[in-house]
Amino acid sequence: MTSPSAAPEAFAVHAIHFASREGLRGQHFLGHDDRSAEPHPTAYYVWLAVSGRRVVLVDAGLDPDRHVPMPGLAFHGSPVDGLAALGVAPADVTDVVLTHLHHDHTGTVARFPRARYVVQRAEADYWTGPVAARIRREHWLCAEPDVRHVLGSDRLALVDGDRELAPGLGVHRVGGHTAGMQVVRVHTVAGWVVLASDAVHFTQNLADDRPAPILHAMPDVYAAFDRVRELADAPELVVPGHDPEVTRRFPAVPGTRAHRIA
Repeated sequence: MTSPSAAPEAFAVHAIHFASREGLRGQHFLGHDDRSAEPHPTAYYVWLAVSGRRVVLVDAGLDPDRHVPMPGLAFHGSPVDGLAALGVAPADVTDVVLTHLHHDHTGTVARFPRARYVVQRAEADYWTGPVAARIRREHWLCAEPDVRHVLGSDRLALVDGDRELAPGLGVHRVGGHTAGMQVVRVHTVAGWVVLASDAVHFTQNLADDRPAPILHAMPDVYAAFDRVRELADAPELVVPGHDPEVTRRFPAVPGTRAHRIA
């Protein structure tokens, strides 16, 4: 890890939109109401943060060559192809930060031969401990080959809580969605951006103070909402994990499935 005293670098940050799914509101907001059966599209992203020294991939998405247990999912391409469209090869990636170990965030993780894998210790402990094996409703959320690859790697960096990974980029454990959910704070020319991933699935989760239904600890979900607001320099610099609005809010990069965050 790096010294927190170093001056922060400015990173360029992109969201790479690799898949979409036609979901329902009831799948995305906790608590049934009279709108739960309404269509509610969801988007799937990985995020790329590049400075003069680091090429950081936040999450590894899904692999379109593998079976995905989610009806209605449509791939726009592989996350690796999305990186290639931005001129980034797998061997260029210096770090893969896994915000959590759900299968839609780990699918291509084995494709990056040089990268350091950054995972919260609480996340690793949960998925390798006795409790996760007993909670059968969660089994579909975890791709065991991905987890074995990451946690068995000599490039694994387990962190506890908040940690600076490079000047201008750090991780912050928030929990809530999973035991070791972490968000990524990145220094950019627009200010400090927070890649919230599944700590905030949709902007509406924050606006309505309403969690998503898949969660590990309800109090931590609400604390995560507060924390991402604190970490970002402005509300519009909180980037939710599955919101199609990201593709409308941030400019597209021509010829790619990427959108420039800052």
